[in-house]
Amino acid sequence: MKNVLLVVAALVLSVFSFAQDAAEKINQANEAMKAEDYAKAFTLYDEAMSNLGDVEVEPAINFNIGYAAYKSNNQEGAVKYFDKAIAADVNVSKCHEYKALVYNENKDYENAVASYEQAIATSDEETESLVFNAAIAAYRGNLLDKAVALFGKSVENGYRGETAIYYKAVTLKKQGKDDEYKAALEEGAEKFPAEDKITSALANIYVSEGNDLYKKGVAILTTANEKVNSGSITTADDVYTAEVEKAKAEFRTAVEILEKAKALDAGNKNAQKLLDACNAVL
Repeated sequence: MKNVLLVVAALVLSVFSFAQDAAEKINQANEAMKAEDYAKAFTLYDEAMSNLGDVEVEPAINFNIGYAAYKSNNQEGAVKYFDKAIAADVNVSKCHEYKALVYNENKDYENAVASYEQAIATSDEETESLVFNAAIAAYRGNLLDKAVALFGKSVENGYRGETAIYYKAVTLKKQGKDDEYKAALEEGAEKFPAEDKITSALANIYVSEGNDLYKKGVAILTTANEKVNSGSITTADDVYTAEVEKAKAEFRTAVEILEKAKALDAGNKNAQKLLDACNAVL
């Protein structure tokens, strides 16, 4: 009987010792956090949480542990404890945001976007930066529909609008939506006329359109002149005059579009070359 009592006493002492040890480690972890020694803080917190015994801790400690893990580049530990904090309804939006950062670093963009969206949905504060960061993650992860929607939302929010609308346009181009790509650039050029990457991209579209019109005009003239050379018509015939006017109409429209390109990007050499070619015919 005496031996049994000794064993029970030893067991109680052991449990008490575990509790004391956990409390001490938490205190040491708190001090390590203050000193910004995050790796040490995480190790101490994690060891304490594994042997709490009767020690009661506030659920908020899970966020601190997740943060210490994140700052010490312990990504697995960060996600683990941020998830615990979320389950305990502690700093929910911030936990999702930090999880998004972890996923971003791992190039797991699908989960990064999902975490950003959860951060946005649960936040009581301004979310403009979260929306923009989610858009970037979606773009990097080739989640193109989400990227377009999120960049569009960033434009609406007025948060880094010139960058957001440019990447919205680029994303639309990646999707093969050329008309929407052009429309987005036109909107961007109107809102941000000093943003060179937007105006130069739009100028290139206008140059391409002007070039197509120039080629149409040249093709019409070439065909008409071939008929003259073959003797089927003469330059005095009304049909020849009509073809020349059709060609000139293409050149005039080309000039209008190319002038728009020059207004957006004065240094665009291709725009100037085509303008000179069109004006030479006109």
